[in-house]
Amino acid sequence: MEVEVDVSPRGFAAPILVGLPDAAVKESTERVRTAMQNSGYSFPRNRTVINLAPADLRKEGPAFDLPIALGVLFASGDVVSDSPGQYLVVGELALDGRVRPTTGVLSVALLAKQQGFRGVIVPADNAAEAAVVEAIDVIPVASLTQAVGFLAGQLPLEPKAIDVEAVFAQSAHYDCDFSEVRGQEHVKRAMIIAASGGHNVLLIGPPGSGKTMLAKRLPTILPPLTLEESVEATRIHSVSGELPPGTALLARRPVRSPHHSASMPALVGGGTIPQAGEVSLAHYGVLFLDEFPEFSRASLEALRQPLEDAQVTIARAHGTVSFPASFTLVAAMNPCPCGYYTDPRKPCKCTPLQIDKYLSRISGPLLDRIDIHIEVPGVPFSALRSQTDGTPSSAMREQVLATRDRQHNRFGDNAAMVNGRMSGKLLRKFCKLDDAGESVLRQAMTELGLSARAHDKILRVARTIADLADRDDVRAEDVLEAIHYRRLDRQL
Repeated sequence: MEVEVDVSPRGFAAPILVGLPDAAVKESTERVRTAMQNSGYSFPRNRTVINLAPADLRKEGPAFDLPIALGVLFASGDVVSDSPGQYLVVGELALDGRVRPTTGVLSVALLAKQQGFRGVIVPADNAAEAAVVEAIDVIPVASLTQAVGFLAGQLPLEPKAIDVEAVFAQSAHYDCDFSEVRGQEHVKRAMIIAASGGHNVLLIGPPGSGKTMLAKRLPTILPPLTLEESVEATRIHSVSGELPPGTALLARRPVRSPHHSASMPALVGGGTIPQAGEVSLAHYGVLFLDEFPEFSRASLEALRQPLEDAQVTIARAHGTVSFPASFTLVAAMNPCPCGYYTDPRKPCKCTPLQIDKYLSRISGPLLDRIDIHIEVPGVPFSALRSQTDGTPSSAMREQVLATRDRQHNRFGDNAAMVNGRMSGKLLRKFCKLDDAGESVLRQAMTELGLSARAHDKILRVARTIADLADRDDVRAEDVLEAIHYRRLDRQL
């Protein structure tokens, strides 16, 4: 984006703002005028034209306030500077001239580096976020007068710098742990497999069995974010206005848990001007969907593309936008409307027709895209009152990291590849079965009527199970365990 300002030496007229501005941008002229006057500058009374280029792209948000104010001052001759073209500028103005934080500052800093600018001038509250980008000067300003003074060479300001390693060291910890989950060791095993191979999980069990506790602790055993992953995830949160104030980087994997009443655009993204949805905000993290069948059918079916392609493509009349969406889905549901169909302690009050109708809210194609369906039974009293902690996240993480190392060695240059993302070609190369494994898989496909996609999911999960056992070959027992995790294919 580029702000162009022309102040005519003749004629008196209200300022004209062009370039497809939205309502917030249209109002910026009055904010800029008042902020300039309260900061001791005069807004020109001559005919002033402000153009936001490119003209065919719609502009939104108040981030144009500061560059517009500076453009007016330079165009009117009130301020003289040799360096405005060396910096990208972004910021919202308060009426008293203060510079307020805005969204998308990290993207602005990355653009400045890409296009060879010397640096960026950003709100002071956003400076830590922009300082993540190396090789550019990040100039924090708290007011319009500071920005003017710096560009005019009258006020030297030190560029903002941060220690990325220190940020990770301070923030990359979790307040929860798998040791707090009593019992459910077989479910923890499934969670280790999911974290190791990047597999999606569906937890099925009665109320109070620990599904939510298990899901929210999955990030504690995932590998730590790399700097590149952290920057990409932070960029999405920054643009969406979801980045906490003063945060430089997301040092922990994001966890998003939308309510089941969330609309389809809120879940996958959308709007007149496309915005990222929950699936993109969960990029490189976990998307937890509790009460899975209670989401609208349209919202659930919209998950099919991001689960398959790790991105969301939103098409509008004026163009198409793609958002990254590489996340691990953890869904939780009851086995029936009342929740107690599989609970031996409480009788189920649902009829078979009600149970079938409830389960049918999740379509077959969507279930095919979820690698692991695991039953989570109620926790017995003895386990709840046990003084012995369950398996801790640290021990589980060690298994996950060792398995990820095997995958990195296997896939070579493609370090981001995990078993759950293997293509058909890689599947044939690395998931070869012996005669016993072929027999087990053939029988499961025949008796359960599994689809081709479910067939591939079983092989991917079996590959991860073999990796956990530190084996190159995939055996019949690996295939059997993977089939066991197709709970809904086998019915409850």
